[in-house]
Amino acid sequence: MSSDLEKKTILLVEDNEDDVFLMKRIFQKEKIEASLQVVTDGKQAVHYLEGKEVYADRTRFPIPQMVFLDLKLPYLNGFDVLARVREMPELSKLPIVILSSSLEDKDRDTAHSFGVPYFVKPPTPAMVYRAIGSLLR
Repeated sequence: MSSDLEKKTILLVEDNEDDVFLMKRIFQKEKIEASLQVVTDGKQAVHYLEGKEVYADRTRFPIPQMVFLDLKLPYLNGFDVLARVREMPELSKLPIVILSSSLEDKDRDTAHSFGVPYFVKPPTPAMVYRAIGSLLR
């Protein structure tokens, strides 16, 4: 992948270990030069993005340039996280991609109402490249 992604951080908000493993494998196999940070629930995602609690150290937990966000998460669902992020002035334009197993039209429509792309799991290298391509534009 392009060196444009060097030193970039991508946040993966995903509670399914298999999906986390698959995404890490795609990054490794495709040599995507970005740091993949992982949180496993909606509350952790908000804390990470706000730089609160254990995520206050921005050297270890830098502000991401992009977020892959699952919908069905513990504590706060993906749309709750998305709504909170869009209310944060400093992160309101942060590129977020929904990555969900849901095939429901209402979920896709809600994602589009937020202006974010919606991809159905499992992630594939082509899907990851399409999503990351928007980061490079």
